[in-house]
Amino acid sequence: MDWLVELYRAQPAWIWLGVAALILTAEVTTGSGWLLWAAVSAAAVAYLAFLNLDIGLPGEVAAFAALTVAATFAGRRFLAPSPARGDLNNNVERLIGQSGRATSPFTGGYGRVAVDGCEWAAELEDGGDLPEGARIEVARLADGARLVVRSLALPGPRSPEGVETPA
Repeated sequence: MDWLVELYRAQPAWIWLGVAALILTAEVTTGSGWLLWAAVSAAAVAYLAFLNLDIGLPGEVAAFAALTVAATFAGRRFLAPSPARGDLNNNVERLIGQSGRATSPFTGGYGRVAVDGCEWAAELEDGGDLPEGARIEVARLADGARLVVRSLALPGPRSPEGVETPA
């Protein structure tokens, strides 16, 4: 243990960088999101030690504790995670609320739509028919990967170049 004390006396910044690396490794392993701020604080104390501010071990530990508390509160307040809807790995659920176009005419309430660059089987929320090219919005999911959509508006008349013109 004497070797650690001697190493700290000779190179305190490297000890703090080692502590930061250990805490960051624990964060990456657990993915909790709480240890990141302690790792950043340990790195900040290492920076203070590199500046040769002679505050001693008690001062460095106090700075580490204060920085960890402040960084945790600031990180949770200003870097709050965006609210995720459901399972992150479910690529269909993220489509709810997005708009797209009917890629085939809906007959009897069923057809196909293009949303977010992919084509999906879909059914109209209120049933009925819908022409190809109609704008839709995804309302919810049915039976796993079939989208339940609602009509936003019928497409307007098209010019010869295929661009919608006001009706």
